[in-house]
Amino acid sequence: MSKRLGKGLDALIPSLSVSEDDKVIEIPLKELRPNPFQPRKAFDDENIQELADSIAQHGVIQPIIVRKVLKGYEIIAGERRFRASQVAGKKTIPAVVRTFSDQQVMEIALIENLQRENLNAMEVATAYQALMEEFKLTQEDLSARVGKSRSHIANFLRLLSLPEEVKEYVSRGTLSMGHARALVGIKKEDLILMLAHRAIEEGWSVRQLEEAVQNLETKRKDNDKDKDKKTDPYLVDVEQTLQSRFQTTVKIRNSSKDKGKIELNYYSRQELERLLEMLNNM
Repeated sequence: MSKRLGKGLDALIPSLSVSEDDKVIEIPLKELRPNPFQPRKAFDDENIQELADSIAQHGVIQPIIVRKVLKGYEIIAGERRFRASQVAGKKTIPAVVRTFSDQQVMEIALIENLQRENLNAMEVATAYQALMEEFKLTQEDLSARVGKSRSHIANFLRLLSLPEEVKEYVSRGTLSMGHARALVGIKKEDLILMLAHRAIEEGWSVRQLEEAVQNLETKRKDNDKDKDKKTDPYLVDVEQTLQSRFQTTVKIRNSSKDKGKIELNYYSRQELERLLEMLNNM
């Protein structure tokens, strides 16, 4: 088991395992409270019900791990068993009492969930940030504690800079971690949202989104070079209006006072067809 867990948890393994020498006590469910540092925000109701059915028939086979607090006990490991016992109508649950610091409790909850892949990307990012802020840890400190590379931690923390709407997409699984990483380098929120919406609506792969971001960056550099050449505020306003209308990058290139061309960017065959349909209906 220890080989599967982060290095930061290795020293805690003996305290998480239950042996025949441990004193197991029955604790009333009403005296227990969930781990306040639990990074997992959503529990699958169907899985909880299945576990509740098993507990109703066989009882709780593996005791949960708790620590004593001012009013009752706090769950360290075993919240699913606790929730399922509530659903099963149990009054008590077998438990082993341990002593843990707040930092150990946060690390245990985070690493256990990471190993089971129970957390979505935003829950992981939020948990990393909470650990760093609560215990004044650097990224290097956190890397050593949870057994993950510094680049891994940095990539997750960058997700926290995304707009709330996009973070919600990632939390629900509408956008993947890969999609989020492709968007995180964009500075303008409206462009992030535009590309996120396009990725969802068009079913873009991570590669397609990365290409769209790259094309957008290339256009931005071209725009920077052309700033001195285009000072007409009317054309700037028209570009912004068309970009909002077509939900894609629009570029107006004027070759003379009254002549020029309008460019509409697309990032997939499906999006090209969408733009053509919009133009045909105008």
